[in-house]
Amino acid sequence: MRTSWSCRWGWIRVLRSCIPTVPYTAALLGFVIGGPAIADETSAADTVSAPRALKPGLVYDSAAFANLRGGVHGGATYTSNLNLQLNIDAASLFGWPDAIAYLDALWLQGGLPSNFIGDAQGVSNISAPNAVKVYEAWVQKNFLGNRVSLLAGLYDLNSEFYRLQSAGLFLNSSFGIGPEFSQSGVAGPSIFPSTSVGMRIAFKPAEGVVIRAAVLDGVPIDRPNGSHGVFEGGDGALIVSEVAFLDRPQLRTRPTSGRLRLGRQAMLGEYDAKVAVGGWYYSATFDDLSETQPNGHAVRHRGSGGFYALADQLLYRDPDQSARKLTGFVQAGLGDDRVDRFGAYLGTGLTAVGLFEGRASDELGLGLAYARNGSHYVSAQLIQGSPVAKSEKTIELSYLIPLNAWLALQPDLQYVITPNTTPAIPNALAFQLRIEISF
Repeated sequence: MRTSWSCRWGWIRVLRSCIPTVPYTAALLGFVIGGPAIADETSAADTVSAPRALKPGLVYDSAAFANLRGGVHGGATYTSNLNLQLNIDAASLFGWPDAIAYLDALWLQGGLPSNFIGDAQGVSNISAPNAVKVYEAWVQKNFLGNRVSLLAGLYDLNSEFYRLQSAGLFLNSSFGIGPEFSQSGVAGPSIFPSTSVGMRIAFKPAEGVVIRAAVLDGVPIDRPNGSHGVFEGGDGALIVSEVAFLDRPQLRTRPTSGRLRLGRQAMLGEYDAKVAVGGWYYSATFDDLSETQPNGHAVRHRGSGGFYALADQLLYRDPDQSARKLTGFVQAGLGDDRVDRFGAYLGTGLTAVGLFEGRASDELGLGLAYARNGSHYVSAQLIQGSPVAKSEKTIELSYLIPLNAWLALQPDLQYVITPNTTPAIPNALAFQLRIEISF
């Protein structure tokens, strides 16, 4: 799962070589290129410019990766993905007030860093099997002065659920959404790189309070067997809900307008604090990982679920330089260890902005991701005679260096302890250089 940074790109020469082969790129570039606005409470500051009816975007994420020590085997690879995006202002185009639409086509390319490390959590949040697909395609309509928002279509739930501002710096997949949820269900929930069709409703009863719920197909459109489908027999539904409390000091200084913006592309600005609790439930039937019936078949369980809690807090702000600050976050989740591998997850970290003189926008972060196997998974491994450790732990040190408005570099170092919870795999040291370009 990718982080909240919405503009992650790659080398210019690689981008130039890729653009001509992507369908519809020439048509998209015919518009005035504008950066995409994928937003909830983690979005960028407000924009005062009038919205364009059609606002295309092109995003290229890339990373050069090397396994420096340990893991499955040494080596290096390059991984990337290209997004062709189109934001549609339905109010300007069709006269439909407070309505927008969004399309995102995704081209996944390159190697898989976790094949070198052998880890279970995922050292790269942009890595996925090579494919060309529609990633998101949805319509959103807001009501009651933007206190209620309805969204329907192909939707990445991690764009709004299980999301933290401070954790967005890190490149390990678990900091985007914990593995107790991201690796649940038949083929994972509706997140990068495979999403599901569904509907989301959000309600904002007061400034700083958001209540969300979503109902989606229990299996992504891209099926594990290589086929494609929507709400097929046995899929069941995935139901997700979350309540979030946020503190945005800049909103308290604005004149009262009665307009409470909400949903994707809300552009509400950064917050100083967030606390959220959420949960999920699959209505389908799943096999137990270790328990069997007298006939030898796996015990079947109707339904599966879990819950999570998130906290993100501004810890310090320089009174003389407001951009210089220190934030900290905690993620914690419990999954269904009867049918899913990871029964518990804990993520925590610190992010410092403007730590060095003259580098006001640089970000330095240190994080820990701890994924613990459930008891049923451990039992299944022992029955098969496979030694297994209780957990996989990853320590990540990352430094984001914006060079100008459209180019940034991010060197990143991760130390993975007991990759894949397999004692035979040595602890691994992985390095990657993420390159970010935005137009």
